[in-house]
Amino acid sequence: MATLRDILNERVREADSHLVEKLDRNRVRCYSCGHCCPIPDGQPGVCKVRFNRGGTLYVPWGYVAGVQCDPIEKKPFFHAYPGALAYSFGMLGCDLHCSYCQNWVTSQALRDPNAVSPPLEADPALLVKDAVAQGARVLVSTYNEPLITSEWAVAVFRAARQAGLLTGFVSNGNGTPQVLEYLRPWVDLFKVDLKSFDDRHYRQLGGRLQPILDTIHRLHDMGTWLEVVTLLIPGFNDSSDELRRLAQFLCSVSRDIPWHVTAFHKDYKMTSPDDTHTEDLLRAAAIGREAGLRYVYAGNLPGQVGDLEDTRCHQCGGTLIRRYGYMIEEYRLTPEGSCPGCHVAVPGRWSRQFDGQIAARPFLPRGHAQLVRILTRQ
Repeated sequence: MATLRDILNERVREADSHLVEKLDRNRVRCYSCGHCCPIPDGQPGVCKVRFNRGGTLYVPWGYVAGVQCDPIEKKPFFHAYPGALAYSFGMLGCDLHCSYCQNWVTSQALRDPNAVSPPLEADPALLVKDAVAQGARVLVSTYNEPLITSEWAVAVFRAARQAGLLTGFVSNGNGTPQVLEYLRPWVDLFKVDLKSFDDRHYRQLGGRLQPILDTIHRLHDMGTWLEVVTLLIPGFNDSSDELRRLAQFLCSVSRDIPWHVTAFHKDYKMTSPDDTHTEDLLRAAAIGREAGLRYVYAGNLPGQVGDLEDTRCHQCGGTLIRRYGYMIEEYRLTPEGSCPGCHVAVPGRWSRQFDGQIAARPFLPRGHAQLVRILTRQ
């Protein structure tokens, strides 16, 4: 029986020419993430899944590590088609190695021998067919880092667009100008995980801060709908000074970028900090509002954060969308995406009408059995 590495080495395609540069001595430079790895012949990049074989860069293809149907609010997108169902899929590998990763069984699969997530055979048409059968409105590439599997995501998104579906990325944001331009025609919604505003902290996670900041700027300039999430970790990124600088940066890009501060809980290798308390989220949210952000949300502690789960009009303060966790309890936006009270436009991607909510919690698709597990040995 083949190893996981053997299996993944067979399920590849040649990288898109926009994301690779030929170098000397059979080396290639990969532009799928901010590491811009110069990869020698016979070696993978930092992500472990894009590799150089004979001077050609090969990239993941033809499988998923898992699929799930999520309320779009789980991604989290609060200003994009509230109540819609997102069909989420992911592959394996990541360009970072966060010690608190909640998806470590997929993201660290080739880096940590304890991360076991056998892949499932898949093709774009099958994934789209499954998504349509579930009633999904959006296909989302997530769970591992989707930037490093961008070619596969674009193939799936092409099929999704033909079926009338929307598309999204849930990403750490460690991008490059090349990969963002490559994705630009195919991605409607983009969530960036801004993990810290301290470069030293990012280096602990295996990256750098500046590429993430550049990605946020570029996505906004491109007109891609963008929401930003910061997982608040006690003792790591929760100082008031760091949060203030982070919020001020977002304001400098646009006051209308929704900022989600979410509660940490012990996971993977990070088991020493306390779980995030309600008071921590309230403090972070207050800092965001004081900095000038118009839409600040607190997540992972439903019912404990006052109105910070709700979307409120930035002009008159009226409640536009009332939430409890992932559940939409009240929806008052006009068909034009405006406040019904003062008629100011609310930034986002809105439906002409609220179509209700298919699910208020994640679930495995009913068509999951169509995806055949690829057997591996560890």
